[in-house]
Amino acid sequence: MFRKLIDTVYASPQIGLPEVAEAKALGVTLIVNNRPEGESEDQIPGDEIAAAAKAEGIEYLAIPITHAGFAEHQVTAMADALQRSTGPVLAYCRSGTRSTLLWALAEAKAGKDPEQLAQAAAAAGYDLSPVRQVMDVLRASAG
Repeated sequence: MFRKLIDTVYASPQIGLPEVAEAKALGVTLIVNNRPEGESEDQIPGDEIAAAAKAEGIEYLAIPITHAGFAEHQVTAMADALQRSTGPVLAYCRSGTRSTLLWALAEAKAGKDPEQLAQAAAAAGYDLSPVRQVMDVLRASAG
């Protein structure tokens, strides 16, 4: 279920309470929820995931991304979360795509090579082409 983007970041479709324990077993220290609350009737509410994460000693952060796209504050929040994390990070949304795209934007903002990010995402089954031009701009302005 978890797809490794890089050694310290996993993306996943919607997780449930059992997956929080699975994340703990992988050494995950931060779970990032990229789903807006109430996006679908079958999703586990973020506060339930947050409580399960806390019980496992895992930090929890919500950076909801709607299908309208990404805003600078969301990219900055993800970049900050990745930078301050003390271990592997698990980011999830409905399919894992928005989480992967947000990860890639945050990494490009930090100066990482968009081509290497695209290869890592592709190896995990995700396509960064919807945000590739923005990644190039973010990397060019990284400093």
